[in-house]
Amino acid sequence: MTKSFFRNIFISLPFFLIIASLFKCSSSKNNEFQKETYKNLDSNVHYVGMLVCKECHSNIYETFIETGMGKSFDRATKTKTSAHFGNNDVVHDKFSDLNYHPFWSGDSMNIMEFRLEKKDTTFKRIETVNYIVGSGQHTNSHIFNTNGYLHQMPMTFYTQKGKWDLPPGFENGENERFSRKIGLECMSCHNSLPEFVLGSENRYSNIPNGIGCERCHGPGEIHVKEMQAGMTVNVSKQIDYSIVNPAKLPIDLQFDVCQRCHLQGNAVLKSGKSFFDFRPGMKLSDMETVFLPKYANAEDEFIMASHADRLKMSQCFIKSEGKIEKNSLRPYKNGLTCVICHNPHVSVKVTRKEVFNNACKSCHLSLNPSKKKTCSETQAIRNKVQNNCVSCHMPKSSAIDIPHVSITDHFIRKNVKKQDVAGIKKFIGLVAINEKNPEPKVKAEAYLNQYEKFTHDLPLLDSAKKYLQDKTIDEIKNNLSLLVRFCFLKNDYKRILYYSSRFSQHFLLTTLLNHISYSNNDAWTCYRIAQAYTNTGRINDAYLFFKKATELAPYNLDFQDKLGVNLVSQNKTEDAIKIYEKIISEDPKDASAYSNLGFIYFIKHDFTSAEINYDKSLALDPDFKTALMNKIQLYVTQNKNSQATSILNQMLRKNPHDQRLLSIKQKLGNKI
Repeated sequence: MTKSFFRNIFISLPFFLIIASLFKCSSSKNNEFQKETYKNLDSNVHYVGMLVCKECHSNIYETFIETGMGKSFDRATKTKTSAHFGNNDVVHDKFSDLNYHPFWSGDSMNIMEFRLEKKDTTFKRIETVNYIVGSGQHTNSHIFNTNGYLHQMPMTFYTQKGKWDLPPGFENGENERFSRKIGLECMSCHNSLPEFVLGSENRYSNIPNGIGCERCHGPGEIHVKEMQAGMTVNVSKQIDYSIVNPAKLPIDLQFDVCQRCHLQGNAVLKSGKSFFDFRPGMKLSDMETVFLPKYANAEDEFIMASHADRLKMSQCFIKSEGKIEKNSLRPYKNGLTCVICHNPHVSVKVTRKEVFNNACKSCHLSLNPSKKKTCSETQAIRNKVQNNCVSCHMPKSSAIDIPHVSITDHFIRKNVKKQDVAGIKKFIGLVAINEKNPEPKVKAEAYLNQYEKFTHDLPLLDSAKKYLQDKTIDEIKNNLSLLVRFCFLKNDYKRILYYSSRFSQHFLLTTLLNHISYSNNDAWTCYRIAQAYTNTGRINDAYLFFKKATELAPYNLDFQDKLGVNLVSQNKTEDAIKIYEKIISEDPKDASAYSNLGFIYFIKHDFTSAEINYDKSLALDPDFKTALMNKIQLYVTQNKNSQATSILNQMLRKNPHDQRLLSIKQKLGNKI
């Protein structure tokens, strides 16, 4: 996954607060109610779907579907959208000089991308919106589906401001247009568990319509069977082990249910695990470790889904540990967890402020005079805000990763004032939020993720290397994928080949890098080794590893594209044509595939087919440099120098100082 669904710029908190706040949740070892293991933790137990739950729990169902989780994801309909649609709803990206306009055509929601020169439309592309992500409390973002491949679209509606704008991460020259992949990490939190196609990055065979009951309660197959068989449990006195009730989980496991998605960060999966593997009642740290970058002088900065992290910084949370009744049927009752304030079955929009106030009053019953304020002064403040504790102690603030959004800061403080920062924000390091001592490989991967996905800061790579030993064959074998990834990010291709040369190619391709997984980890390692061979001129060796990458991840179309390029370099044009025709049949919106297919026809001197494919590429992306340069080459070959010059001028308007373009224009000028 090249980028996550929402931009994650993790600027967070002073390190000393982390030490005080992490891992305060209690163990369940001595809880007399936790005598058995939940039956639905077994991976063979199936999910039944929310409509089956509705048959017995209709009242809960009706309120849950109105919550943020219940409205998290659905098909694009006029009832789902929170946006407004008018002729003046146009977003202009000054960096790409492209405009975006949302509109309805019958029951289909569409986004039009277009470019104007004066009053003339010189480019237009229209895509149909298939899905809307977000409850509408903060945003609606949009996804389109091409043969199961999901991509984010370049418009988001920000409901609090009532305005359309580019999505988070598309700003400041980073507009990915219609190409940002919606991977499993994103989808597994913004929706119930979809049917993901193994060997892909973003292809799905079935997509649910929103977060369902089983995301928090676990799969319901056994529970349904036992209820139908009359095997009921008095849940007021006992635990029903056929289904997880988070309210009855030990505090640490209850937090993990929420933290699975409300602890946004840099997630590193444990070996052999995927984003499908966590089930309520499990330890999240057995599946993944979540890291956040920590900064000094940045206490007031937080990201959108940082609720758990911010809450754990609060003294209210830290001091609540001693009040937890470990042997209670509901251990959380006298502590402070998410469900003390939030009923997951009821929308926060309809939750009265008294519910939140009462959570505070359970500990803060009286008005205690302080050195600075008398009781009457404190009461006057409370009267002014209508006894709304949250308004003062958990005020709304802007998230640093999502524009135009104001959310409740879950860091509860006595006096919430903007920090008077004395000095520049300083990076401390990556901190594991849900695990005390991650193993070195996990830390290394976290630093590589941070560099690759979030910020290209070279010291992050140096930090990663500290945790990757490579002195012996066993160390290289154990760390091979991460070592190759590290070198790939540093463009150190010779070092990649050094590591891979420690083993025979046969052993690498048949044993060490031969595993299919949701993460496509071995496929990515093969791809990176292949690129290293390519960059050192060893085309035949590169072919073996590109081919292996496509066998392990046949629906990663980028891997297929690179295999096609390799075949062309071997003059195997007919085989390459089959590759690109396969890519286009999978995803007919792939601009690169059309451009490369056009180039193959060009070298076969089929200039008509070449131009047709170049034009198809540019109809999808008018600024695709490879297709534009290929088309210039085509026109020059055909002595159509004026048409080649026209394209060059178009490119120079966007890049007036590009020396290569200027040189080509000068040569063409001499021929005209």
